[in-house]
Amino acid sequence: QRYCVRCHGADKTEGEIDFAKIHSEHDLSANDEIWESAVSLIDDGIMPPADELKTSAEEKKMITTWYQQRFIDSVAPHPGYFRPRRLSAHEYRNTLQSVFGFPLEVAIIEAEQTVAEKSLVMKLLPKDPPGRSGFKNDTSGNPLTTVVWDQYSYLVDFAIHKLFSPGQHHHLEKIVGDINGMLSRPQSKTLLRTMARRAYRRPVADDVIALSITSIDEASTEDLDRTTRTELKTILMSPRFFYRGLMMQAPREQVVDVDAFEFAERLSYFLWADMPDEELIQVADSGKLEDPIIFEQQIDRMLASPKSRSLAENLGVEWFSLDQIDSVSDNPPVADALKSQPIDYLTYLFTQDRPIVELIDSRTAFVNAHTAKYYPDDRKQLAATKKQDGVEIASLPNQMISLKENLYRGGFLTIPGVLAMNRGPVLRGTWMLERVLGETLPDPPANVGQVPANRNGEQLSFRQRFEIHRSNRTCAVCHDKIDPLGFALQHFDDSGAHQLLEQPSRNKRKEKEKAVETNIDASGRLPSGETFQDFQELKQILMTGQKDAVTENVVRRFLGYALCRKLEYHDRQAVQQIMANLRESDGTFRDLILEVCNSLPMRRTVVR
Repeated sequence: QRYCVRCHGADKTEGEIDFAKIHSEHDLSANDEIWESAVSLIDDGIMPPADELKTSAEEKKMITTWYQQRFIDSVAPHPGYFRPRRLSAHEYRNTLQSVFGFPLEVAIIEAEQTVAEKSLVMKLLPKDPPGRSGFKNDTSGNPLTTVVWDQYSYLVDFAIHKLFSPGQHHHLEKIVGDINGMLSRPQSKTLLRTMARRAYRRPVADDVIALSITSIDEASTEDLDRTTRTELKTILMSPRFFYRGLMMQAPREQVVDVDAFEFAERLSYFLWADMPDEELIQVADSGKLEDPIIFEQQIDRMLASPKSRSLAENLGVEWFSLDQIDSVSDNPPVADALKSQPIDYLTYLFTQDRPIVELIDSRTAFVNAHTAKYYPDDRKQLAATKKQDGVEIASLPNQMISLKENLYRGGFLTIPGVLAMNRGPVLRGTWMLERVLGETLPDPPANVGQVPANRNGEQLSFRQRFEIHRSNRTCAVCHDKIDPLGFALQHFDDSGAHQLLEQPSRNKRKEKEKAVETNIDASGRLPSGETFQDFQELKQILMTGQKDAVTENVVRRFLGYALCRKLEYHDRQAVQQIMANLRESDGTFRDLILEVCNSLPMRRTVVR
């Protein structure tokens, strides 16, 4: 009441924070993220703002202690509540392909220098908005609209038509055996049973599809083909197909183990963004998925599959906002190269049992001819690629190289596309603070001005001019966190290229500014007290003194993506347990994936 409600109450809710809506014990628990954010901002001195009445040190300690006791120490382990959720567009595309055995693609006339979306599913389905977790697979709040339903219907019709077309009979024959002209009645039943098992991701008793089987029995010979197609569509238009978890049986309001098939489904959509394959379903059906050795074998098999690239393409892209790279270059092959670099690197980290700290620094990079200029002393390792006749610039695969000379490029943070999508120290610092260290900042004040230009005779660097700009006390609290991280990357220009001197601005609005090159000051001091002279030294701090913060953020991102929901206060114990186990094992991404898959919220649930 004293410090917060005036700006964050019923009549005024800055930052969409409304303490006035909290009236009961239930409201306290339901709004845990508000308290977590509030405690962090108060503890850091960001809130209340500099021009408002400030909390005393004793009051800060009091609210921190209250939060620790209320939301952490006194909370019993809880897996969270089960939420049925619809398949995301990516998951639906992959699952439909796995059910039918072929992709749904449209014919596109394209040159080698273009990058086009071929998936009919991705072209037709609406784009999924990020859920509260920040990930697009967090779809429990997304409605099933008539538009989505109609698109599902069209896609299923398209897939069934393709399955029954003469050129696709080999897919049918893999299921029902040799076909003599048209399906026999037993073959139609076999098809429906097999497709139901695939679509519902578990063995299906005949009573589940009894009406479909009856329709086949009662159909005339002339109508058998049409009836088979109709009943197949019925199976694929069932919510059991495009929703997850509807087949799991569990008593309400009790903590229970998820059944073997639900667990297999959780694993496959986490690692593949796809349904379990036949081997995983068979292992689940046998009960052997509970065997720790077989469980690890299945995880390793799944990580070795090309499907595991989805971890980088979905989790990685959404975590680090890599879609922003799409707008960095107007040249499609170059933009594709800049974006494929971080995706290939994350795929390498996630699937090759690499240490988590290699997110920060590594001697491995993925490069092609379009990005080789950023690695001038190591590009000689690239194998020559033959230029295609008539193609000026073509998309090229990346090659893995070892960084021997250009060590400043090591790790994820200095990949050219990652730097180019965040131009300037404020954007880069904010991105690192939120995406790498896992901190949340409030929105900047509405009256933030521009960084002043050099006046006549001045030769101030951008950093020196920025110090004048950030002299506002309210701004300085956040910038004390942002600026050291952002300015540490000043040795990289807006394109992501390495530079030894700060170049003058090219912005036409500043043409009157004297064109001078200045030495770059990449030094800084973190709020925690660590100091560094350049980004190489900052990376060492991130891998030592700030290692726990980086690792906890990685754990929270992986767990939230795997669970397809925002982490709640009762998940903190699972996060801390994973953190403790990673410290003991030295922490590779394989270790992390195993820990996430074995965690309480992955293996257990509560159905309301």
